[in-house]
Amino acid sequence: MENIDPDKAYLLLESGPIVLVTTRHGEHANIMTMGFHMVMQHTPPLIGCIIGPWDYSYKALKETGECVIAIPTVDLARKVVEIGNCTGAETDKFAKFKLTPKKASKVGAPLIAECLANIECRVADTSLVGKYNLFILEAVAISIDRVRKERRLLHHNGDGTFTIDGRKLDLRDLMIQWKQFQVPL
Repeated sequence: MENIDPDKAYLLLESGPIVLVTTRHGEHANIMTMGFHMVMQHTPPLIGCIIGPWDYSYKALKETGECVIAIPTVDLARKVVEIGNCTGAETDKFAKFKLTPKKASKVGAPLIAECLANIECRVADTSLVGKYNLFILEAVAISIDRVRKERRLLHHNGDGTFTIDGRKLDLRDLMIQWKQFQVPL
């Protein structure tokens, strides 16, 4: 067996899908891309996620205690990457990436209509935010698009590559796939 740097543990453990997180602060809705999250408990349904002060959504989540975790599929890959490469402080990401905000049933943050599923969440515990930027969220409602044809999820490997259906792809491979899908921004 080969030894690797312990700082690379995330490369082995981060297998959950890349998600989009929406927040609302006043009238301003925002979307961020997030890769560091985990299911923590079944009942009540708790999800841990890392959102730090470097993220524009951090302030909204701290102040409102609400967000939506939206589950995008492969056809949204380009938008997911580009959403993560710009800030909501300067950009209306719903408008720029032509995504449709939809009213949530239990929280103020919007759903994303183009996503496979949306998990409405409320902050359940902030005791680890100061030290680790770890918010513990409780899922309070879930919406899923059962008729959506594309269902493949995008998994970030933490090293600039992604896995789709067990195949590891780098950004160049994704560019080829985007051209095949002809996904407009």
